[in-house]
Amino acid sequence: MQSQVSLEHQHLAKRYVVRGIESGGAVKDLGRYVTFCGPDGEPLPYLHPIDAIGVNGIHAVVVAAILVRIEIFRTGRTCQLLITKHEPGTVEHGRRPPLENRVLFRGVNGIVDLELLRADADLAGRSVMPEFSSRAGETIGIPPLFVAAVAAATKAVCCVGCSHSHYLVTPIADAAGAGASA
Repeated sequence: MQSQVSLEHQHLAKRYVVRGIESGGAVKDLGRYVTFCGPDGEPLPYLHPIDAIGVNGIHAVVVAAILVRIEIFRTGRTCQLLITKHEPGTVEHGRRPPLENRVLFRGVNGIVDLELLRADADLAGRSVMPEFSSRAGETIGIPPLFVAAVAAATKAVCCVGCSHSHYLVTPIADAAGAGASA
């Protein structure tokens, strides 16, 4: 399971990009998953899938100018959710820029309805979401831009023996067959 992101330099394009690895899955009572989306919550094409020997490991590499990481951990019905934004900082004096990271949402001790997930797998990816509350008991909503990505990650964190991407999409090959660029 890998959750780190890194700053990489594309020599041909002469720019910095952010690289992440989608990974994770679940066993019956425990799950962790990391996926990525664009800054507006849009699914991103992966650079390439990764074939792993086992399950619940790494699934795909994604590279983009800006990545939003959706990281969720589940133990039983209880979930922790972290949504962070990662992008290259400003290049100064020809030096490598810093990787700027910002927390967009943090949900602590949320509850996910596992019975609903088990009852209807098609429903799970679209509408079963963890519910979070403030310390005062008020509902804390997941940012609307990231609802689809969090729904996919929720399904993934309950995917026993996972070996596939849940939110990243297959790259669209260009006319020359070279693949999509980030």
